[in-house]
Amino acid sequence: MNRILKIHQNDDVIVALSDLKAGESVQWNGLEYQLIENITAKHKFAIRDLQEGDEIKMYGVIIGKATQTILRGQAITTQNVKHKAEENVKKNKQVQWDMPDVSPWKDKTFMGFHRKNGKVGTANYWLVIPLVFCENRNINTIQKILEKELGYETGISYQINVQNLIKNYQNGLAPAEIASIDVLEEGVSTKNKRIFPNVDGIKFLTHEGGCGGTRQDSDALCALLAGYIAHPNVAGATVLSLGCQHAQTTILQRYLEKFSPDIDKPIFFLEQQKSPSEKHLIAEAVKKTFIGLIEADKTTRRPAPLSKLVVGLECGGSDGFSGISANPALGYASDLIVALGGTTVLSEFPELNGVEQELVNRCITEESAEKFLQLMSVYSKKAQSVGSGFDMNPSPGNIKDGLITDAMKSAGAAKKGGTAPISDVLDYTEQITKTGLHLLCTPGNDVESTTALVGSGANLIVFTTGLGTPTGNPIAPTIKMSSNTTLFKKMNDIIDFNAGTIITGEDSIESKGAELLDFIIRIASGEITPKAVQLKQDDFIPWKRGISL
Repeated sequence: MNRILKIHQNDDVIVALSDLKAGESVQWNGLEYQLIENITAKHKFAIRDLQEGDEIKMYGVIIGKATQTILRGQAITTQNVKHKAEENVKKNKQVQWDMPDVSPWKDKTFMGFHRKNGKVGTANYWLVIPLVFCENRNINTIQKILEKELGYETGISYQINVQNLIKNYQNGLAPAEIASIDVLEEGVSTKNKRIFPNVDGIKFLTHEGGCGGTRQDSDALCALLAGYIAHPNVAGATVLSLGCQHAQTTILQRYLEKFSPDIDKPIFFLEQQKSPSEKHLIAEAVKKTFIGLIEADKTTRRPAPLSKLVVGLECGGSDGFSGISANPALGYASDLIVALGGTTVLSEFPELNGVEQELVNRCITEESAEKFLQLMSVYSKKAQSVGSGFDMNPSPGNIKDGLITDAMKSAGAAKKGGTAPISDVLDYTEQITKTGLHLLCTPGNDVESTTALVGSGANLIVFTTGLGTPTGNPIAPTIKMSSNTTLFKKMNDIIDFNAGTIITGEDSIESKGAELLDFIIRIASGEITPKAVQLKQDDFIPWKRGISL
């Protein structure tokens, strides 16, 4: 295994693949570097003397500038480097692409749920959703009534012996003694018999919007919910409305008509202010949902071409290895999917700051390039107007594990998008209507981004992580992919796929990306249930178009 890596020939830094000690010498391509200080794995050191104000490149792009003198062999840190990104971006070259060989997958299919509009789902869910937060309690009540009775109270149950704590407390044990008691018992995976075997589950979405905020936020919420109802992974929906809120049923119906004019799914709308009582509302919602499930259960999995895959490309809890293992491996899988006629979607616009030039050059049309730059500019100005900015995007965990500037984080995050041409650029809640690689304007917040990816039509998510995060989605299977083997072993209860073998030299980016595509096909076919689905990690956060980085 190599102990260091220089990613691009024009880079000013080298990545430590393992812990390096001050005073030791390391070599790369015949050049020797003596380290001035300890370099922790995932962090970087300078390969030349840098003066205050010098621009620093990594991945072949500017990722920061020196705030003081940095000597050859010295670590780059938040103390000696600050964020700086490429400037003066404009489209200046034609799109060219060396398409990867996809012959091994040419005749492969996945087993999906075919909808009458030609789209194919990787799952088959029923939705129960509120138009306004006032209905959240009713949604939760319906969930308690239906899940157990219909066999959907499933998942991994953690057995915690609370009675042991109570007994010892009542027997007079002090808190320090109670703290040493082992209460963890073996977890139990439960799976009740489903009444509707072809329906993967009923998903009960709650949120804090729909009224009290801006009308724009309520409209965006209605558009997002319409995207979920129209989604190929959804068989139908029960929608609860209070009646007086900003997010009106008519607005939701307008977006449904826009997104899917020929929609023929069963959708039931119930308004509490028109109901005789709350209990009558709940009873009617349960009855309507049950009737809808009867219809939803008639749909079964059938073979579908890989061109029907729509994969969201997501990352969260990134580390210094994400941009050299998990993200580029996902990027290669994305290229394979695009080459097979499928669709992939790259989001998180704050984490594309600094790689705009590359992405603009990959846009097929001038209109897409201009739209991307305009969306980035508006977003950046809104962030600055509230005293923030893209430069403040890296989290404490990112920085601790080697991602010290937003431009550095972005350069690695963008690798999820591979090298394919960009066929379209979408604003938040806009629907995917083309094949190929897309850019979707979302925050860098993991859940807001995955929520948006699915709302625009992604029927599966691949989520890379270097630090470990349990994020999932209510209706789209979410594959968690680790950047390093240590994380995969430590958090195997939430991680599905390991890209750490790229760091250790056991796999190449291409071989791991090909392996990932085969894994995606099995997930899309329902052969494997990802950990986030097993754990019912049904994260759903609509984006208020204020600022959320």
